[in-house]
Amino acid sequence: MKKHDARTLPSKAQEDLRRKAVTAVLARRTHVEVAKIFCVPRQSVDTWVKKYHEGGWKALRAKKQGRPKQSALLPWQAAQIVRSIEDHCPDQIKLPYALWTREAVGALVESRFGIKRSVWTIGRWLARWNFTPQKPMRRALEQDPVAVAQWLEEEYPRLKAKAKRENAIIYWGDETGIRSDDAVGRSYARKGETPVMRATGRRFGCNMISAIANRGEMAFMVFKGGFVAGVLLTFLKRLIRHCQRKIYLILDQHPVHCAALVKKWLKNHEEKICVTYLPSYSPELNPDEMVNQDVKANAFGRHHPATLPEMMGGLRCYMRSTQRRPDIVRNYFNEKHVRYAAADEC
Repeated sequence: MKKHDARTLPSKAQEDLRRKAVTAVLARRTHVEVAKIFCVPRQSVDTWVKKYHEGGWKALRAKKQGRPKQSALLPWQAAQIVRSIEDHCPDQIKLPYALWTREAVGALVESRFGIKRSVWTIGRWLARWNFTPQKPMRRALEQDPVAVAQWLEEEYPRLKAKAKRENAIIYWGDETGIRSDDAVGRSYARKGETPVMRATGRRFGCNMISAIANRGEMAFMVFKGGFVAGVLLTFLKRLIRHCQRKIYLILDQHPVHCAALVKKWLKNHEEKICVTYLPSYSPELNPDEMVNQDVKANAFGRHHPATLPEMMGGLRCYMRSTQRRPDIVRNYFNEKHVRYAAADEC
């Protein structure tokens, strides 16, 4: 006789089947006979009878099927976990992890509330709390949060108001380097077969200094060799020559930016250009970092240069095309960490 899978029956029907089978066993029928009568495996009859002897008829009652609708964490417990993830790193609350992985969140839940769940359950909780796995942004331990807050709340608003009174323009500047052996971008390939990028084995590179304004203006200079004070002064002279208004230039505290030769030159040209420095170890506050990221990711995405002149020419071509698109330059200021520097809407 063909056996039926009782698991496909509704929970109430399963309970009724278990009761009838146990009643038949209590009426002195053998387990094999009962299994044939109800078309179920003999092992199922053994299990039902054992449950009856251990817990009575209550042990045979139907239970709720499927995944529980309510989370094992109470709402206030989930709120505490979310707040800990948002406000701390795992090592700050004495967990042996550097990043918030599913294992780290699971360890936090277990240590705080004694609830242990699989990484898959933790992953579903994180998705429900609107958390996604992301590449973390590197932040220097030496950064001073007080100095950053003072820049955002006091210094930059004051500089912005001053530039508006003087009809001046604010530029943000930075430098970056491009190398021939940089591997950027992604390529589709068969799973488990790493794609190969053919490029020259010779190592060479060039550097670029750029400055952008939140209304869409851009200036840049591509050069080879090290970044020294003379290179910066050449760029500053070009910037003054191509701008009809007074310039307030915001730079990081790179040693070249603070060199005595540069400060002396700036003092002699303070009616045309003034330099202000960002807080130390705070590159995320500089919108020109978005230009550097764009160049590294997209300037040579389709073709890798084989020689230094080809690299410098390709970089200038990419920057000129961006320079002619003020909307692209304005979009650099839409990144959340530099949105404070975006142009005011009219």
